[in-house]
Amino acid sequence: MSTWTDDELTRVGDADELRIASLRQDGSLSSWRTIWVVRDHDDLYVRSVKGTDSDWYRSTRIRQEGRIRAVEKDVTFSDADPARNDEVDGAYRTKYGHYAQSIVDSVLSDGAHSTTMRLLPRT
Repeated sequence: MSTWTDDELTRVGDADELRIASLRQDGSLSSWRTIWVVRDHDDLYVRSVKGTDSDWYRSTRIRQEGRIRAVEKDVTFSDADPARNDEVDGAYRTKYGHYAQSIVDSVLSDGAHSTTMRLLPRT
């Protein structure tokens, strides 16, 4: 497994929004979705505000692979350790705290917590 470069971490971590697509069973990419992404140290995390009911989240469960566009990179979707939720919550609050509280709260809910994924770069 490869690691993120400092430039990739900065570019993805600083991006206000991330375009993301998962790999379908046949290897083609799903539709691109725009989501929030946060950086915590050398890790990148995403969540579904609609919890496990979100189409894009459910599609990540099929192959657990996809592609992002803040940098063009193939990724693996790895379920995050639930013990990291407090740190990831803090990263979301810091990065997106300028939005209305109700919007930020949607990514801090129990349903969103259950979908927290770490993005891992693939070579």
